Amino acid sequence: MDMLETPAGPIAYDVRGAGPTVVLLPSGAHDHHDYDELRALLPEGLRSIALDWPAHGASPPGDGPATVTRFADAAQALVEQLAPEGAVVVGNSVGGFSATRLAIRRPDLVRGLVIIDGGGFVGRPPHVRAFCALMSRPGFLRRIYPAFSALYMRARTDADRRSRDAGVATTRRDPGLKAVAELWGSFTSPEHDLRADAAGITAPTLVLWGRRDPVIPRRVGRRIAATIPGARYVEFDTGHVPHTSDPQGVADVLVPFAEAVLAEDREPAMA
Repeated sequence: MDMLETPAGPIAYDVRGAGPTVVLLPSGAHDHHDYDELRALLPEGLRSIALDWPAHGASPPGDGPATVTRFADAAQALVEQLAPEGAVVVGNSVGGFSATRLAIRRPDLVRGLVIIDGGGFVGRPPHVRAFCALMSRPGFLRRIYPAFSALYMRARTDADRRSRDAGVATTRRDPGLKAVAELWGSFTSPEHDLRADAAGITAPTLVLWGRRDPVIPRRVGRRIAATIPGARYVEFDTGHVPHTSDPQGVADVLVPFAEAVLAEDREPAMA
Protein backbone atom coordinates (compact mmCIF):
# COMPACT_ATOMS: atom_id res chain seq x y z
CA MET A 1 0.00 0.00 0.00
CA ASP A 2 1.15 3.51 -0.82
CA MET A 3 0.15 6.71 0.96
CA LEU A 4 -1.30 9.88 -0.51
CA GLU A 5 -1.81 13.24 1.17
CA THR A 6 -5.37 14.56 0.78
CA PRO A 7 -7.49 17.33 2.35
CA ALA A 8 -8.93 14.65 4.66
CA GLY A 9 -5.48 13.49 5.74
CA PRO A 10 -3.22 10.73 4.41
CA ILE A 11 -4.93 7.73 2.83
CA ALA A 12 -3.58 4.35 1.82
CA TYR A 13 -4.17 3.11 -1.71
CA ASP A 14 -3.29 0.10 -3.84
CA VAL A 15 -2.46 0.14 -7.57
CA ARG A 16 -2.62 -2.88 -9.85
CA GLY A 17 -1.90 -3.10 -13.56
CA ALA A 18 -1.19 -0.40 -16.12
CA GLY A 19 -3.26 1.50 -18.65
CA PRO A 20 -6.44 3.58 -18.45
CA THR A 21 -7.64 3.81 -14.88
CA VAL A 22 -10.55 2.40 -12.91
CA VAL A 23 -10.84 3.90 -9.39
CA LEU A 24 -12.64 1.80 -6.77
CA LEU A 25 -14.18 3.44 -3.68
CA PRO A 26 -15.49 1.13 -0.92
CA SER A 27 -18.33 1.39 1.55
CA GLY A 28 -17.90 2.94 4.97
CA ALA A 29 -16.45 0.56 7.62
CA HIS A 30 -15.03 -1.54 4.75
CA ASP A 31 -11.64 -1.42 3.04
CA HIS A 32 -10.12 -1.84 -0.41
CA HIS A 33 -10.23 -5.65 -0.14
CA ASP A 34 -13.94 -5.50 -0.99
CA TYR A 35 -12.80 -5.19 -4.60
CA ASP A 36 -10.21 -8.00 -4.63
CA GLU A 37 -12.33 -10.52 -6.52
CA LEU A 38 -13.62 -7.93 -8.98
CA ARG A 39 -10.11 -6.63 -9.68
CA ALA A 40 -8.94 -10.15 -10.45
CA LEU A 41 -11.53 -10.21 -13.25
CA LEU A 42 -10.45 -6.94 -14.88
CA PRO A 43 -8.64 -7.46 -18.19
CA GLU A 44 -5.00 -6.69 -18.79
CA GLY A 45 -4.57 -3.17 -20.05
CA LEU A 46 -6.60 -1.57 -17.26
CA ARG A 47 -5.06 -0.04 -14.16
CA SER A 48 -7.13 -0.25 -10.98
CA ILE A 49 -6.70 1.89 -7.88
CA ALA A 50 -8.51 1.15 -4.62
CA LEU A 51 -8.28 3.19 -1.44
CA ASP A 52 -8.86 2.82 2.30
CA TRP A 53 -10.87 5.67 3.82
CA PRO A 54 -9.39 7.59 6.78
CA ALA A 55 -9.18 5.35 9.90
CA HIS A 56 -10.09 2.33 7.75
CA GLY A 57 -7.77 -0.50 6.72
CA ALA A 58 -4.22 0.77 6.34
CA SER A 59 -5.15 4.49 6.50
CA PRO A 60 -4.48 6.49 9.67
CA PRO A 61 -7.13 8.73 11.23
CA GLY A 62 -7.95 11.78 9.15
CA ASP A 63 -7.39 15.45 9.79
CA GLY A 64 -10.69 16.40 11.36
CA PRO A 65 -13.99 14.53 11.64
CA ALA A 66 -14.85 11.70 9.26
CA THR A 67 -17.73 13.06 7.17
CA VAL A 68 -19.18 12.27 3.76
CA THR A 69 -17.74 15.47 2.33
CA ARG A 70 -14.25 14.79 3.68
CA PHE A 71 -14.33 11.29 2.24
CA ALA A 72 -15.46 12.73 -1.09
CA ASP A 73 -12.64 15.28 -0.94
CA ALA A 74 -10.16 12.45 -0.37
CA ALA A 75 -11.50 10.58 -3.40
CA GLN A 76 -11.27 13.69 -5.54
CA ALA A 77 -7.68 14.29 -4.47
CA LEU A 78 -6.77 10.70 -5.33
CA VAL A 79 -8.18 10.99 -8.86
CA GLU A 80 -6.64 14.43 -9.37
CA GLN A 81 -3.18 13.20 -8.39
CA LEU A 82 -3.13 9.61 -9.68
CA ALA A 83 -5.43 9.81 -12.72
CA PRO A 84 -5.41 13.45 -13.87
CA GLU A 85 -6.45 12.33 -17.36
CA GLY A 86 -9.67 10.97 -15.80
CA ALA A 87 -10.90 7.53 -14.82
CA VAL A 88 -13.88 5.26 -14.65
CA VAL A 89 -14.89 5.87 -11.03
CA VAL A 90 -16.71 3.07 -9.20
CA GLY A 91 -18.19 3.60 -5.74
CA ASN A 92 -20.21 1.56 -3.25
CA SER A 93 -22.38 3.19 -0.56
CA VAL A 94 -20.46 6.27 0.67
CA GLY A 95 -18.04 5.46 -2.16
CA GLY A 96 -20.99 5.80 -4.53
CA PHE A 97 -21.78 9.20 -3.02
CA SER A 98 -18.14 10.23 -3.46
CA ALA A 99 -18.02 9.05 -7.08
CA THR A 100 -21.28 10.82 -7.94
CA ARG A 101 -20.22 14.05 -6.26
CA LEU A 102 -16.98 13.94 -8.24
CA ALA A 103 -18.92 13.49 -11.50
CA ILE A 104 -20.98 16.57 -10.59
CA ARG A 105 -18.09 18.78 -9.48
CA ARG A 106 -15.29 17.61 -11.76
CA PRO A 107 -16.75 16.04 -14.90
CA ASP A 108 -13.32 16.25 -16.54
CA LEU A 109 -12.06 13.62 -14.08
CA VAL A 110 -14.90 11.10 -14.52
CA ARG A 111 -14.83 9.34 -17.88
CA GLY A 112 -17.41 6.85 -16.64
CA LEU A 113 -19.44 6.66 -13.42
CA VAL A 114 -20.47 3.40 -11.73
CA ILE A 115 -22.72 3.72 -8.66
CA ILE A 116 -23.11 0.54 -6.60
CA ASP A 117 -25.84 0.80 -3.93
CA GLY A 118 -24.76 4.42 -3.58
CA GLY A 119 -25.64 7.06 -1.03
CA GLY A 120 -26.73 10.66 -1.46
CA PHE A 121 -30.24 10.13 -2.83
CA VAL A 122 -32.42 9.32 0.18
CA GLY A 123 -32.88 12.79 1.66
CA ARG A 124 -33.52 13.40 5.35
CA PRO A 125 -36.92 12.00 6.33
CA PRO A 126 -37.52 11.53 10.09
CA HIS A 127 -36.80 7.79 10.16
CA VAL A 128 -33.46 8.33 8.38
CA ARG A 129 -32.46 11.09 10.78
CA ALA A 130 -33.40 8.94 13.79
CA PHE A 131 -31.46 5.89 12.60
CA CYS A 132 -28.38 7.94 11.69
CA ALA A 133 -28.50 9.63 15.10
CA LEU A 134 -28.41 6.22 16.77
CA MET A 135 -25.60 4.97 14.55
CA SER A 136 -23.57 8.09 15.31
CA ARG A 137 -23.32 7.00 18.97
CA PRO A 138 -20.13 4.94 19.27
CA GLY A 139 -21.46 2.69 22.04
CA PHE A 140 -24.60 1.83 20.10
CA LEU A 141 -22.70 1.41 16.84
CA ARG A 142 -20.21 -0.99 18.39
CA ARG A 143 -22.98 -3.16 19.86
CA ILE A 144 -25.21 -3.22 16.79
CA TYR A 145 -22.67 -3.56 14.00
CA PRO A 146 -22.23 -7.36 14.01
CA ALA A 147 -25.99 -7.87 13.50
CA PHE A 148 -26.30 -4.87 11.19
CA SER A 149 -23.48 -6.01 8.91
CA ALA A 150 -24.92 -9.54 8.77
CA LEU A 151 -28.24 -8.02 7.68
CA TYR A 152 -26.89 -5.80 4.90
CA MET A 153 -24.24 -8.21 3.61
CA ARG A 154 -26.60 -11.20 3.15
CA ALA A 155 -23.34 -13.20 3.16
CA ARG A 156 -23.09 -16.23 0.91
CA THR A 157 -19.48 -16.18 -0.32
CA ASP A 158 -16.09 -16.16 1.38
CA ALA A 159 -15.61 -12.60 0.09
CA ASP A 160 -18.90 -11.58 1.72
CA ARG A 161 -17.79 -13.03 5.03
CA ARG A 162 -14.37 -11.36 4.81
CA SER A 163 -16.06 -8.02 4.04
CA ARG A 164 -18.54 -8.45 6.90
CA ASP A 165 -15.75 -9.31 9.33
CA ALA A 166 -13.71 -6.29 8.21
CA GLY A 167 -16.65 -3.99 8.91
CA VAL A 168 -17.10 -5.47 12.38
CA ALA A 169 -13.37 -5.16 13.11
CA THR A 170 -13.36 -1.49 12.03
CA THR A 171 -16.16 -0.70 14.45
CA ARG A 172 -14.79 -2.58 17.47
CA ARG A 173 -12.48 0.20 18.67
CA ASP A 174 -11.08 3.62 17.83
CA PRO A 175 -10.01 5.10 15.51
CA GLY A 176 -12.30 3.12 13.20
CA LEU A 177 -15.26 3.18 15.58
CA LYS A 178 -15.04 6.95 15.99
CA ALA A 179 -14.71 7.49 12.22
CA VAL A 180 -17.68 5.32 11.29
CA ALA A 181 -19.85 6.93 13.99
CA GLU A 182 -18.93 10.38 12.67
CA LEU A 183 -19.66 9.23 9.14
CA TRP A 184 -23.16 8.11 10.09
CA GLY A 185 -23.72 11.43 11.82
CA SER A 186 -22.90 13.25 8.58
CA PHE A 187 -25.40 11.26 6.49
CA THR A 188 -28.18 13.68 7.46
CA SER A 189 -26.24 16.77 6.42
CA PRO A 190 -27.56 18.81 3.46
CA GLU A 191 -24.26 18.11 1.67
CA HIS A 192 -25.16 14.41 1.49
CA ASP A 193 -28.14 15.12 -0.78
CA LEU A 194 -27.15 14.97 -4.47
CA ARG A 195 -30.65 14.78 -5.93
CA ALA A 196 -30.84 18.35 -7.18
CA ASP A 197 -27.58 18.13 -9.13
CA ALA A 198 -27.63 14.57 -10.47
CA ALA A 199 -29.58 15.46 -13.61
CA GLY A 200 -26.59 17.52 -14.74
CA ILE A 201 -24.18 14.56 -14.79
CA THR A 202 -22.68 14.13 -18.25
CA ALA A 203 -20.52 11.03 -17.71
CA PRO A 204 -21.75 7.69 -19.06
CA THR A 205 -23.29 6.03 -16.01
CA LEU A 206 -24.00 2.53 -14.73
CA VAL A 207 -26.19 2.07 -11.65
CA LEU A 208 -25.70 -1.38 -10.09
CA TRP A 209 -27.86 -2.52 -7.17
CA GLY A 210 -28.42 -5.48 -4.88
CA ARG A 211 -32.14 -6.19 -4.88
CA ARG A 212 -31.92 -7.51 -1.29
CA ASP A 213 -30.18 -4.41 0.09
CA PRO A 214 -32.05 -3.41 3.29
CA VAL A 215 -30.01 -0.23 3.85
CA ILE A 216 -30.63 1.60 0.56
CA PRO A 217 -33.51 -0.20 -1.19
CA ARG A 218 -33.53 -0.83 -4.91
CA ARG A 219 -36.23 1.78 -5.54
CA VAL A 220 -33.52 4.36 -4.75
CA GLY A 221 -31.24 2.83 -7.38
CA ARG A 222 -34.01 2.96 -9.95
CA ARG A 223 -34.66 6.59 -9.07
CA ILE A 224 -30.97 7.42 -9.52
CA ALA A 225 -30.91 5.77 -12.94
CA ALA A 226 -34.03 7.67 -13.96
CA THR A 227 -32.47 10.95 -12.83
CA ILE A 228 -29.04 10.72 -14.52
CA PRO A 229 -29.37 11.16 -18.30
CA GLY A 230 -28.70 7.94 -20.20
CA ALA A 231 -27.89 5.87 -17.10
CA ARG A 232 -28.26 2.09 -17.30
CA TYR A 233 -29.65 0.19 -14.31
CA VAL A 234 -28.73 -3.43 -13.46
CA GLU A 235 -29.86 -5.45 -10.44
CA PHE A 236 -28.17 -8.42 -8.75
CA ASP A 237 -29.60 -10.96 -6.32
CA THR A 238 -27.40 -9.66 -3.49
CA GLY A 239 -27.29 -7.40 -0.49
CA HIS A 240 -25.52 -4.05 -0.16
CA VAL A 241 -22.16 -5.14 -1.64
CA PRO A 242 -22.83 -6.92 -4.97
CA HIS A 243 -19.15 -7.11 -5.95
CA THR A 244 -18.32 -9.46 -3.06
CA SER A 245 -21.45 -11.58 -3.51
CA ASP A 246 -21.35 -11.79 -7.31
CA PRO A 247 -18.03 -10.47 -8.63
CA GLN A 248 -18.41 -12.27 -11.95
CA GLY A 249 -21.86 -10.82 -12.52
CA VAL A 250 -20.63 -7.31 -11.72
CA ALA A 251 -17.57 -7.79 -13.95
CA ASP A 252 -19.77 -8.96 -16.83
CA VAL A 253 -21.46 -5.55 -16.78
CA LEU A 254 -18.62 -3.32 -15.61
CA VAL A 255 -15.83 -4.50 -17.93
CA PRO A 256 -17.56 -3.88 -21.28
CA PHE A 257 -18.84 -0.54 -19.97
CA ALA A 258 -15.35 0.57 -18.90
CA GLU A 259 -13.71 -0.69 -22.09
CA ALA A 260 -16.27 1.08 -24.28
CA VAL A 261 -15.98 4.37 -22.38
CA LEU A 262 -12.20 4.32 -22.36
CA ALA A 263 -11.99 3.27 -26.02
CA GLU A 264 -14.23 6.17 -27.04
CA ASP A 265 -11.97 8.59 -25.17
CA ARG A 266 -8.91 7.23 -27.00
CA GLU A 267 -10.39 7.61 -30.47
CA PRO A 268 -8.81 10.49 -32.41
CA ALA A 269 -11.01 13.44 -33.20
CA MET A 270 -12.35 13.67 -36.75
CA ALA A 271 -10.58 16.20 -38.93
